[in-house]
Amino acid sequence: MNPLFLGPIFDIAGKIFDRVIPDKAAAEKAKAEFAATAQSQEFQLALGQIQVNLEEAKNPSLFVSGWRPFVGWVCAGALAYAAVLEPVGRFIAVVGFSYGGKFPVIDTMLTLQVILGLLGLGGLRSFEKSKGVASK
Repeated sequence: MNPLFLGPIFDIAGKIFDRVIPDKAAAEKAKAEFAATAQSQEFQLALGQIQVNLEEAKNPSLFVSGWRPFVGWVCAGALAYAAVLEPVGRFIAVVGFSYGGKFPVIDTMLTLQVILGLLGLGGLRSFEKSKGVASK
């Protein structure tokens, strides 16, 4: 569950407990038990997602564990188009064929942010390997 929803849910549950349970001490105890149960469920969901991520990362199939390379390929493809293919293609079209139209432009701000983040993580992993950190 989204952590932004927990506050309003706790507020609503607190108001319900205050109205349903007339005893203040019992209402506070019910609120505390509700909060503990909700936090336990959040923890179990997060733990389950971590276990799923670990299983996906173990899989040798590119389609299961290859989302990181896919993100790199998409960013590298967009960067290659914006930096090499589009300028060269535009030059050839204008000079060789007198083309006067426009070429599609890719906004590289997002792709550069993602690819630089991936390169930074790759650099950190290379540094870890140089220090002898095991890969498995």
